[in-house]
Amino acid sequence: MRLPYLLLSALLACAPLGISHAQKAATESYPNRPIRLITPYEPGGGVDIMARLVARNLGTELGVAVVVENRPGAGGVVGTQALTVAAPDGYTLILDSPSPLVVAPYLMKKLSYDPHKDLAPISLIADVPAVLLVKNDSPIHTVADLLALARKEPGKLTFSSSGLGGTAHLSAQLLKVLADVDLLHVPYKGTAPAIQAVITGEVTMTFADMTAGLNFVKNKQLRAVAVTTPHRNPALPDVPTVAETVPNYAASVWYGVLAPKGTPRPIIDKLNAALVKFVHTPDVNKMLVEEGAEPAGSSPEQFRDFLRQESERWGGVIRKSGLQPQ
Repeated sequence: MRLPYLLLSALLACAPLGISHAQKAATESYPNRPIRLITPYEPGGGVDIMARLVARNLGTELGVAVVVENRPGAGGVVGTQALTVAAPDGYTLILDSPSPLVVAPYLMKKLSYDPHKDLAPISLIADVPAVLLVKNDSPIHTVADLLALARKEPGKLTFSSSGLGGTAHLSAQLLKVLADVDLLHVPYKGTAPAIQAVITGEVTMTFADMTAGLNFVKNKQLRAVAVTTPHRNPALPDVPTVAETVPNYAASVWYGVLAPKGTPRPIIDKLNAALVKFVHTPDVNKMLVEEGAEPAGSSPEQFRDFLRQESERWGGVIRKSGLQPQ
């Protein structure tokens, strides 16, 4: 009876060591199969466009296919939730934006994840301003025009968005708070239909992130009134900032790549090195700037600190705006 017991004890003692070796081998061989990159929004929006750029270049750097998977819903929450329940092995990542990471905790009563505990930041990719767009025949030519009309007819001017907590929604909420005006929110299922609603005249305006909105300006389908960053953007050098009329106004959408919590640090580091390298590749860097984006690239720690700062900033805006969790 004693011999089988001793054999079993020896096997149990070796089991953790075997698992450790297996994990080490998997980490050292990473990646050896396709990587899934979730984008938590519909095709055609800024996050989707950036995700496809990241997938193409990250795949080149790592030598494996990186496949984009659109998982839209609830302002990015559905796709972000999908990441939190994925295996922490580096084969499921997300290209995410502010709404599900720093805004949703303030706007949703029952959020199934904690952005600061259930996700592993890898790197920021880029910071992108929003651009205030109106129809070409709109009487709104400047931010001052917009504010004058809004004060003349409170609640009559409408703005479209991709949903609660998205770029357009937050940019407009910040304008409402700082300029003390009343604008009516009209949500749509995605950035593309939100922009289309301005073209057709269903709404007065939208704040579209530059990645999605710039071509509509270049093609003269819509008029750019202002950009949301503190300084004018090189992609639209003649378009003023909102801050030139409304002091201290600053809003933008940023993109970052994250993994599930528990992803081994060597895998995080390998992904970080690949992402930072391609973001600062001259051709990619130039393309991002031409599209109105400011290339980033950061360490995982810098990205984590940035998330906490953004959470505090937008939490303050949401409280001041009177928005209630739903």
